Order: sequence, then C-alpha cells, then structure tokens
Amino acid sequence: MTTDQTVYLVFGIIILVALVLDLGLLSKKNTIISIKQALHQTFLWVLLALGFFVFMWIEEGQKLALEYLSGYLMEWTLSIDNIFVFILIFDAFKVKEQNYSRVLLIGILAAIVFRVLFITVGVALVAKFAWVLYLFGIFLIYTGYKMFVAGEEDSFNPQESKVYLFLKKYLPLGNTDGGGRFVIKENGKPVYTTLFVVVILLAGIDIVFALDSIPAVMGISRSSLVIYTSNIFAVLGLRSLFFLLRGAVKEFEHLQQGIAIVLVFIGAKMLGEHYVNEWMDKSVQTILSLLVILFCITGSIMYSLFINKQKEADRKKV
Repeated sequence: MTTDQTVYLVFGIIILVALVLDLGLLSKKNTIISIKQALHQTFLWVLLALGFFVFMWIEEGQKLALEYLSGYLMEWTLSIDNIFVFILIFDAFKVKEQNYSRVLLIGILAAIVFRVLFITVGVALVAKFAWVLYLFGIFLIYTGYKMFVAGEEDSFNPQESKVYLFLKKYLPLGNTDGGGRFVIKENGKPVYTTLFVVVILLAGIDIVFALDSIPAVMGISRSSLVIYTSNIFAVLGLRSLFFLLRGAVKEFEHLQQGIAIVLVFIGAKMLGEHYVNEWMDKSVQTILSLLVILFCITGSIMYSLFINKQKEADRKKV
C-alpha cells in the first residue's frame, strides 16, 4: 500500500466514524443544538482537522501538510461566508429551530457529494488542459473584486433566487413545514413543504460556493489528496459552525472583504505561476499563501470587531 493510499484509508475511516457520531446520532428529528454543544462540536471538528494535518506531515512531509492546512483554512473561512447565506434562507422560510439540525445534515451530505464531483472534474480538466488554471485565476480575481465592492443592495434574497423561482414554477410548493416532513398530501396530491425548498436551496448555494472554493484551493495545491481532504473536513464542520455563529454573523461584517482579498491573491498567483516559480520555491509559496490567508482573515475579523465597538461607543454618546 502506497503512502497516499494509507492517508486516504485513514481519512475515510475518520470521516465515516465522524459522520456516524456527529451527523448521524446527533441529528435526530426535533433536536435543538445549544451554543455550548455547537462550541464543543466545532472544537472537535477543528481538532480532528488539525490532527489530520499532523498525520499528513508524518506520512507525506512538510510541503503537502502545509498545503493541506492552507487549503483547510481557506475552505473553512469560505464556509463562514456560506453560513451567512444559510441564515438568510432559514429566516426567509421561517424554519423552526428544531428542524435546523436535520435540514443542515441533508444539505451537508449533498454538499459533500457535489464537492467530490466538482473536484474530480476540476482535477481532470487541469491535468488535461493546463490553461484551465488561467481561467480559474481570472474567475477568482473577478469573484474577489465583486465580493469586495458588494454592498447591502447586493445581499442575497432566497425568495428571488433562480433556484426558488424554478422550483415554484415546476413543483407544487406549500407554505408549511409539514410538521418536519418534506412532502405532504393535500387533496390527495403531493405538495412539497418549505423544508424541502430549504434543502434544495442549501444544496444549490453550496454548488455556487464550490465554484469559488475549489479553484481557490487548487491555487494552493495541485494534489488531489490535499484538495479532497481540506474541502471535506471544512464542509463537515459547517453544521456546528452554523449553530455557533448564527447569533453573531453581524459581528463579522467585514470578513467578506478579507475573503475577497485572499481570492484575488490566489487568482493572481495562479495567473503568474510561471514567473513566481522561477524566483520562489514551492515550499515558500505554500508558507506565503498560509500567512496571507491567516493575516487577511484575522485582520478582517479584528477590524469588524473594532468597527462594531466604535459604533457601540458612538451610540452610547448620543
């Protein structure tokens, strides 16, 4: 068995056990996750991801391990951006708190399937057509720019999204959650509940975010092992992160700008890769990417907290 095969095997076992324990046993119907539980689960997911980083270092060496850590931090941060949109969807369709956990479980499992498909296609495309990386780089720079300059008027409205309008046009949608069910009968005919709509929207939104995140992590590493593992670890921790941050999303209003800068940086690095490789070693590039991600994300969070504190002080003066 090769080193890569050993790492994949260990990764598969970890994910299987974690899915059964965290997503399966803890996602029963009408389960409400407290902030304390969410904090514990988030800590465990991060600890598991960091433990895998140590395992990667031992098995695959420093370079791939640091690429994995950079990719995980990138994907984890983008997951926070996902959460902002998830909260808008839950609020728009008035999802009851006891249904949050189960709906998120289905959405996350769907996200894992889509991520695996997208990564497989993306890696195959880059392997066959190297110039695709330049398209990814341009796309990341464009996405980062749009994200950086986006204002409140550009905020996502779930009930005006193309996915919801498509569902509304072709399926009989009800205005009830069906007591936690996804399909109910009205006058002998099937009607799809708001929970069904929310699950589809969550899956659709993750596809959109995957179009950003997968090219971004490919800008950090070309290793399929790194891309798969960093993506899936970040997505699996999304549910607990949702419960932890849902009451504090407004505290990080400038995080989007930090993410945007990272996307532009990675996009520019992809476009100039040929020249960067001539004067900078791959290991140094990996460390630089990691530092940029840490600096931008930490800086944007600290800046958000500082601005909110200033606003609060100004309100008290009035």
